[in-house]
Amino acid sequence: MNIWNVQRKIQQFMAVQSTNPELLKAQYRAFTHQMPMMYFILLTSTWALAVTHLGLAPYWLTLGVPSLFTVGCLLRVFFWLRTRNVDPSPELALTALQRTNRLAGAIASAFTLWSFALVPYGDAYTRSHVAFYMAITVISCIFCLMYLRSAAFIVTIVVNGAFIAFFVSTAQPTFVAIAINILLVCAGMMSILLTNYRNFESMVVSKQKSDALSNENFRLANLDSLTGLGNRRAFFAALEVNLRRASTSGTRMALAVMDLDGFKPVNDLYGHSVGDRLLVDVANRLSETLTASTAFRLGGDEFAIIAPLPPENTELLINANNVAAQLRQPYQMPEGVVHISASMGIAVFPDLALSPEELFDRADYALYHAKKRHRGGAVLFNTDHKDKINLDARIESVLKQANLERELSLVFQPIVNVSDHSILGFEALARWASPTLGEVSPARFIPVAERAGIIGELTKTLLRKALAAATCWDAHLRLAFNLSAHDLNSNESALAILSVVERSGFDPKRLDLEITETAFAHDFAQITHSVEMLRRLGCGISLDDFGTGYSSLTRLHALPLTKFKIDRSFVANLHTKPASYKIVKSLLALSADMGLDCVIEGVETKEELQALKALGGTSVQGYLFSPPLPEDEARYLAAQHTHRYSQIAV
Repeated sequence: MNIWNVQRKIQQFMAVQSTNPELLKAQYRAFTHQMPMMYFILLTSTWALAVTHLGLAPYWLTLGVPSLFTVGCLLRVFFWLRTRNVDPSPELALTALQRTNRLAGAIASAFTLWSFALVPYGDAYTRSHVAFYMAITVISCIFCLMYLRSAAFIVTIVVNGAFIAFFVSTAQPTFVAIAINILLVCAGMMSILLTNYRNFESMVVSKQKSDALSNENFRLANLDSLTGLGNRRAFFAALEVNLRRASTSGTRMALAVMDLDGFKPVNDLYGHSVGDRLLVDVANRLSETLTASTAFRLGGDEFAIIAPLPPENTELLINANNVAAQLRQPYQMPEGVVHISASMGIAVFPDLALSPEELFDRADYALYHAKKRHRGGAVLFNTDHKDKINLDARIESVLKQANLERELSLVFQPIVNVSDHSILGFEALARWASPTLGEVSPARFIPVAERAGIIGELTKTLLRKALAAATCWDAHLRLAFNLSAHDLNSNESALAILSVVERSGFDPKRLDLEITETAFAHDFAQITHSVEMLRRLGCGISLDDFGTGYSSLTRLHALPLTKFKIDRSFVANLHTKPASYKIVKSLLALSADMGLDCVIEGVETKEELQALKALGGTSVQGYLFSPPLPEDEARYLAAQHTHRYSQIAV
C-alpha cells in the first residue's frame, strides 16, 4: 500500500499541477520569456560541440543531427515568441505546459544520445568538451525550467542520470570525479529549485488573494448599486479597453448612448421609489436582451451599451431599434402600468470616431438627433452629422465673439384672421448676419447657442429689439416671440425675461411668449414656475409646434397656456391627406375644449386655407399671406393693421 502511495506521489510530483488556474497562467507567462533563452543556450552549446568534432566524427553527426535539432528548437522558439503577449486561458496554459513536460524528456534524451555518440571520436580534450557540454547544458536548462518543477526534474534525471552513469562506467578518475561533482551540484541546485518553486507558488497564491480583494473593491467602486450594471466609471474604463482591443485587432466596435423618454413624469407622478424600480426593470430588460454587448448606467435615466463586434450598420440599427422596442413594452408596477421609451444614439469605431472621447461625443450627438427627430428609436452617427459638428463648432466660436447687438436682427411674419384676412399680430423671427459666416439660419445658430449655454444672451438681445419694434404698432396688434427651454429652466433666466419686458414699456398683455413641447423634457416644476411668473405679468403663453412633441394632456392642463400653434407638418396638403385632416381637426377641437386660442402655421396654398376654414380654424400664418418681413416693412403693414389680403380668394 505504501508503495502505491509513493508511486502516486511521484506521479503527482512529476506532472503539471492543474488545480490552480492562476499558477498555470503565471508559469506560462514566465516560460514565454525563458524558453527562447533556453533553446538559444542549447543550440549555441550544441553547435560549439559539433564544430570541435568536425573532421573527427561523421558529418551526419556533426552537421546533420545538429541541423535537425536547430529546426526543432527554432519551431519551439517561434511558438513561445508568438505567444509572448498572449493572455492565456488556464486551458491553453495547461496544454502548453504539459506539452513542454513531454518534450523535456524527449529533447533531453535526444541531445544526451547525440553527445554520447560523439564520445568515441577525438581525444581526451574533445571528450572533456562532451562532459562540459552535458554539465553546462543541464545547469542552464534547470534554471530556465525552474518554474515548471516536473520538467526540470525530468531533464535532470535524464541528462545527469545518463551523464553520471556513463562517466562513472569509464573508470577514468577524472571523469568519475566530474560525475560525482555534477551529482552534488545538481542535488544542491534541485534543492534550491524546489525552494524557489515553493516561493513562486506562494507568491502567485498571495497575489491571487490580493487580487481577489482588490477586484472586489474595484467591482464595488465600478458597480451601480441600484441596477447592478457597471457605473459611469466602469463604462469609460471598458470603453477604453474595448477601443484599444478593436484598434489592435483591426475590428469595429460600436457605442450606443441611451436616454429614457418619459422617465421624469414617472418620477413626478409616482415618486422616486417607483422611478428607481423602473430603472431596475430597464436594466434587467437590457441584460436579458443583449447577448454580445454590455450595458452600463451612466447616471439618472442615462444608459450606455458597448458592442465589441457589431454587425454592419444596417443590421446594427435594426438590432438597436429592437432593443428600444423591448424597452417600450409596458412596465407593470403595483402603482399602475408605466409606459416609457428609449432614444439611442450610436457611433462606430473606426468609421467616424477614433478615440474614446470622440466615440462618446458622437454617440451623444446622435442621441440628440434621436430625441429630436426619432424619439423612441435609434440614430447612427453619419458623415452628415460630422459635417454639422464641424460647422456647429465654427458657428459656436464665431457666435461667442459676435457683437450681438449689431449682428442680430428680426423679421416679422403676420398672423392673419381667417374670416376677414385682417392682421392680428406678428411673430418675431431671429436672423443673424455674421461678418465672418454671412447669413446663418436660426435653425443652425439657435441650437448651437443652446448647447453652448449662451442662448440667454441671444434671447435678451432679440426680445429687446422685438419689443422696441412692436411699440410702434397699433395697440391691438400682438407680438409673438419664441423662448428657448433654457430661458425657463431657472428663476434667474425667467427673471431676466421679466426684466426685459418690464423695461421695454410694451404692454405685456399684447405679448405671446412661445415655448415648445421639448421644454417639458426639462425640469417640469421649474418650467411651470417660470411660466406662471410670466403669466402673472400678463404675458400670453403659446405652445409652439403643438402635436410634434410628446407632452401629456395632464401636463398641458397643468401649464397656464393661452394658445396653441399647430405645426406646418400637419398643414401641408391636408386637403389631400385624410390623416393630417383628422389630426388638425382633433387639435382644433382640443384647443376649443380647453378654451385656448389656436394659430395654424405654414399655410401656403389656397386649398390648405379653405380646408382649415372648413375645420373652424380662426388664426393662421404662412407664405400664402406673407413671408417674414424686415422691420420697416412690418412697421408699414402694422400701421395698416386693418389691411386685408383681399387678393387671396377662398
